[in-house]
Amino acid sequence: MKPSKLQDHLRRCHPDKTEKDLKYFQTLKDKFQKRPTLDRMFASTSQRNDDGLRASYNISLLIAKSGKPHTIGEKLILPAVEELLKTVLHKPASDVIKRIPLSQKNS
Repeated sequence: MKPSKLQDHLRRCHPDKTEKDLKYFQTLKDKFQKRPTLDRMFASTSQRNDDGLRASYNISLLIAKSGKPHTIGEKLILPAVEELLKTVLHKPASDVIKRIPLSQKNS
């Protein structure tokens, strides 16, 4: 938009803001750009789900290469991962374990 038309719009539609300085409008723009959007809100959830699915695939691939039955994932791998998270990383394992679908029901 041309600066003259923008100034005209500001005077006509927003007369209370005509005396504001440039810094006010820059902070207004920054707030607008940083506001939460649907894409940003679901991006982190989607990434966590993708990470769990990737981990499930990699573990299933390792189990298949070893020639063991896939039930070993539920009986050995998930408890081992849970113990590792609790002991080494000191993180609650339940959130991470829920994101790794290795059970026969999910396959």
